[in-house]
Amino acid sequence: MAFHDIRFPLEIALGASGGPERRTEIVTLGSGREERNSPWALSRRRYNAGFGLKRLDDIHALIAFFEARHGRLHGFRWRDRADWKSAAPSAAVSALDQALGQGDGERISFQLVKTYASGGASYTREIAKPVAGSIRVAMAGAPLEGGVDYTADPATGLVTFTSPPAPGAAVTAGFEFDVPVRFDTDFLDINLAAFEAGSVPDIPVIEIRL
Repeated sequence: MAFHDIRFPLEIALGASGGPERRTEIVTLGSGREERNSPWALSRRRYNAGFGLKRLDDIHALIAFFEARHGRLHGFRWRDRADWKSAAPSAAVSALDQALGQGDGERISFQLVKTYASGGASYTREIAKPVAGSIRVAMAGAPLEGGVDYTADPATGLVTFTSPPAPGAAVTAGFEFDVPVRFDTDFLDINLAAFEAGSVPDIPVIEIRL
């Protein structure tokens, strides 16, 4: 299995649906109370690209993309239009958006992450596919210069400093990112007659771990 560093066509994905998925096991006790447990430590994104198809040219582009990925075999990038950067959709990316950790005088590499917080609870998500050229990094609140003070790998989301951040120095970053995904089907069931009449093909796409 390989990962192809190419994004699913944005013009086709424009009307796609989907979002985060969790798995929760619930046992109802005799008292009526519940015991809830999750076997997943991490959430997983799931989408349907079919809703973005509007023209026969879109189907043509989809078939080319699907065949080049060999169906479910190879992964690719997906732009989640509801969640694609370190800040809110209406806000500009800032080097202070997300906390990556604190310096200890020795560590030089930090993984890009995005933290989702609400009501005192939070979830931190690793960002493995940032968009090249979009990454901004700061140390102790001071913006740094990419290629001089640090390098950022768009293939892994790893930020590496030329010298270790000082002990206690906050490392923060801002970025745009894609979701690593694959097709969740090896068959495209395309009915052109139905499509012209307004039918929407089912094209499931699911997040993968790299």
